[in-house]
Amino acid sequence: MTGSSKGKGGGRGKSGAGKSGAGRSRPGKPVSRKTGAKRSGPGQAAAGASGGASSEGSLSGRGLKVRVKTAKRRSNSSARWLQRQLNDPYVAEAKKRGYRSRAAFKLLQMDEKHGFLAKAHRVVDLGAAPGGWTQVALERAAPDCKVVGIDLLEIEEIPGAILLQGDFLDHYAPDRLKAEMDGPADIVLSDMAAATIGHAKTDHLRIMGLVETALDFAVQILAPGGSFVSKVIQGGAEQTLLNSLKQHFTKVRHVKPPASRSDSAEMYLVATGFRGLKAGD
Repeated sequence: MTGSSKGKGGGRGKSGAGKSGAGRSRPGKPVSRKTGAKRSGPGQAAAGASGGASSEGSLSGRGLKVRVKTAKRRSNSSARWLQRQLNDPYVAEAKKRGYRSRAAFKLLQMDEKHGFLAKAHRVVDLGAAPGGWTQVALERAAPDCKVVGIDLLEIEEIPGAILLQGDFLDHYAPDRLKAEMDGPADIVLSDMAAATIGHAKTDHLRIMGLVETALDFAVQILAPGGSFVSKVIQGGAEQTLLNSLKQHFTKVRHVKPPASRSDSAEMYLVATGFRGLKAGD
C-alpha cells in the first residue's frame, strides 16, 4: 500500500485505496457483484458456538501463551509479529466466528456503543480488504442494505456485497463508487492506512491525508443524518480535520475500541448526524 492505503486485518502489505499502492490494478475491476445472494452472517453463526458472548466480554487474552522460535530465515521482528498473532484472542475469535480479520471487532465494538449501522441502507467501505468490516456491515445494517467496498487488493467474494478492486485515490474511483451505490450513502467507513516509512511525523501526515480525502468523498455522497467512521493516527495534525468534521456533523467522537491494540497509535473518529451539503461544498 504505497501512497494509497493499507486495509484491515492481520496481514501486511494490503491494498491501496484502502490499502497500498504497489502495482496498479485495472480501473474499478469488479470482484464481486452478488448483491442478491443470501447474506452470510459470520458473527451470527458463531454466536451459538461462543454462547452469544459480546465482542469483547469473553476475550480476556488469558490462557496458554504460544512462543515462537526465530527460524534461520525469519527475522526477530517477524517472529515477534507471529507470536503476537498466535496469542491474540481477537485473532482466534475472528477465526471462530468466520470474520476475515480481527479488525472486524473494532467496527463491531464501535457500533455496539454508538449504534450507527442498524438503520443504514447504503454503506461504503474504503480500504475493504480482506473484508472484515464489510462482513460486519452486512450483518448489522438494515436487511436490504447495499454495501460497496473498494481496495487496491483483490477481495474474495462476500455474498451480498459489491467489491471493487482499485485505488480509491485514483480520479475515477469516487465516481465509480457513486454509480455502484445508486443513491446517497448512509455511512462511509474508512480503515485505510498509508504505507509507513518508520518516520512518525511523515507516517502521521500520510494517513491524515487519506482521512481528509475520505471525508471529502463522504461529504459528497452522504445523505443528511449519515455517519462517517475513519481510522486516524495520533500525531498532532488532527485539529483541521476535527474542525471540518464538526462543521459537517452534529456529533464527533474519538474512539479507541478494545480490539485496537493498546500499543498502537491508532484511534477512530465516529462522526454522526451529517448536516447535508451546503452551498460551496
